Amino acid sequence: MMQNERRVTLFTNGRNQAIRIPREFELPGKEAIIRKDGDRLIIEPAPAPTLLAVLATLAPLEESIPEPVDAPPEPVDF
Repeated sequence: MMQNERRVTLFTNGRNQAIRIPREFELPGKEAIIRKDGDRLIIEPAPAPTLLAVLATLAPLEESIPEPVDAPPEPVDF
């Protein structure tokens, strides 16, 4: 085994196969991306959502925003 690998135990959680990730391999955040590459499983931290993705989850405002009053500019003495 290489220095940056460790043997772990697979177990069943409900109908899913699971693995307990050792502390030294913990990923940041609450979500991860998993993909299969041949016989390998690759697990990576999920990227943080973009501002546009977060805004898309918000409910639209039901209130109206008043139109701004466009007051004439104040006179300027030169």
